[in-house]
Amino acid sequence: MTRRTVTALATAALAGLALSACAPAAPAPSTPSPTATGSVAAPVGYTTPSGDPTVIANGLDAPWSIVRLSTGETLVSERDSGDIVQITDAGKVRTIGTVPGVVSGGEGGLLGLAELDDGSMRWLYAYFTANNDNRIVRMPLGDELGLGTPQVVLKGIAKSSTHNGGRIAFGPDGMLYATVGDAGQSARAQDRGSLNGKILRMTPTGGAPDDNPFDGSLVYSLGHRNPQGLAWDATGQLYAAEFGQNTWDEFNRIQPGKNYGWPIVEGAGDKKGYVDPLVQWKTDEASPSGLAYVGGTFYLAALKGQRLWAITPGDLGRGWPQATSATGAAFFEGQYGRIRDAVPGPDGTLWILTNNTDGRGDPKQNDDKLIQVPLTALVEG
Repeated sequence: MTRRTVTALATAALAGLALSACAPAAPAPSTPSPTATGSVAAPVGYTTPSGDPTVIANGLDAPWSIVRLSTGETLVSERDSGDIVQITDAGKVRTIGTVPGVVSGGEGGLLGLAELDDGSMRWLYAYFTANNDNRIVRMPLGDELGLGTPQVVLKGIAKSSTHNGGRIAFGPDGMLYATVGDAGQSARAQDRGSLNGKILRMTPTGGAPDDNPFDGSLVYSLGHRNPQGLAWDATGQLYAAEFGQNTWDEFNRIQPGKNYGWPIVEGAGDKKGYVDPLVQWKTDEASPSGLAYVGGTFYLAALKGQRLWAITPGDLGRGWPQATSATGAAFFEGQYGRIRDAVPGPDGTLWILTNNTDGRGDPKQNDDKLIQVPLTALVEG
């Protein structure tokens, strides 16, 4: 289906909506192939990649997570070494510390990072694989970006060589969210007594918030195989990206207490009691990891798919929005190899992190890279 066909479908599904004639031209995306059902109302504004990306830094070793600090600095986790590196303004890579106790192997190691400034202390949070479990710690972050002694926030998450999840982020409610995979045992995803196969929500010190859906539990949603992306839209609604098994990868709207089906359902199953994804992809087109929301558009980093997906979910529940030619489009297909993370960059840009040195990619010269993608804001009407 060509870009022109997508726009025609948008017109049929959403009568009267069209791109403004004065909108800047966007680079042509590859043919979108995600599937879903229904139609949704289009948002007023969105963004799309436009112009030439710029390499900010290179030579990263199995990088996993980007965190842009409130003070302006940028940190990246390196999975296998357990190192946290700073990307300087000049694009240099400087190790600021190594997280104690990281045990790498398979998909495990130092994974997600997040920052919290509680008014009295700046904390750097890290999700990592240890000797016997996956865990989350926090470390005081000094003025010179030195790492203090780790404090355990959560431990006892089952580990494996695969399906460790690992993304952490603070939501607009001030709570810490974590994506946790099933660690290779799919039954855990349906067991509310297990931390695995879940999206967790906790206080900054690891407690269960009083308004979590299950009393005394960190479980926020269940039925997940290996979620690795978290992002909130402008209204504060949470979305997640999730690895499927052999058939479908997923982009989900996350609702507290809901069950997303794994292992009973993979992708959309129209099965009572389970929430279908908003969008699903064949696994060779996505294998999604990091997720970012910038200016009305979600940007999803694809590993096996080696591309950046741009998604505009619209206002309603289930359904694939055909509102614009940029919606659901794939960018940079095969250009940078595996893409692990995506975060909002400065001045309305997007930053993406390649992941070709993790043992599953085909590293090119100077891999891995942190790349800035310029975005253009468009308005419908």
